[in-house]
Amino acid sequence: MKKLITLIFATASLFQSCGNDRLKKAKESVQQTTEVAEKDSIEEFHEEFDYAEEDELYAYPKTGNKAEDFLPKIGIYEIQYEGKGDLNNDGLSDLAVVLRVKDNKTQARPTLILLQIQNKTYRLDKVSNFVMPIEYNEYDYKLFDTEEISIENGELNIKLYGKDNSFGTFKYFGNDLLLSSVEAFYRGAGSQEGIKYDFLKGEQTTTEIDLISDVENPKVTENKNSIDKEKHYFENISIIDFFNN
Repeated sequence: MKKLITLIFATASLFQSCGNDRLKKAKESVQQTTEVAEKDSIEEFHEEFDYAEEDELYAYPKTGNKAEDFLPKIGIYEIQYEGKGDLNNDGLSDLAVVLRVKDNKTQARPTLILLQIQNKTYRLDKVSNFVMPIEYNEYDYKLFDTEEISIENGELNIKLYGKDNSFGTFKYFGNDLLLSSVEAFYRGAGSQEGIKYDFLKGEQTTTEIDLISDVENPKVTENKNSIDKEKHYFENISIIDFFNN
């Protein structure tokens, strides 16, 4: 009988010991989980904070007194070109500004549209990372010899001259700055070819110039076709890639 009682107490002690161990491990597990969650939460907070700081460094200011005021705080950009004129037909002189990275000529060149407001300051209205092509490719080849950006008669004009020429014109329609026409000229052996899309007229014009027959008075062939009046937004369009898409 005594042996039986001793066995019962030993078994109970064993179960109690196992239960205490499990409880201890469970508490440790909860504590570790809590610590990991708190650590992840802190890291996530700092990560979000870092992203917010980084976004602020790269962000374009919303208002300013001159073009230089719209350069991001990160300090990697400089102004390459600046066009001036009334773009949205409100009687005030606006700015079109092309930026470039100071130490890397193969990077994208953001183009900013700054609309003047009544107090003679400017507000950032549009940004495009596509409309102006990169200046040099990876082989250190300059894509265009001459580049121009201007605002005339309520239109933004971008003209790129090189082996081939590309021209783009934009106009405001309400709050949207849309591509109104795009044009390209290609030079070949003894001939030149041109193609133009006029989205205001809904018209496509192709031109072929034959320089072989008579250089001084070349033969010019022109064809016109109707096209849809599509909308191409300033923010998303590349005038040099337009005919490749």
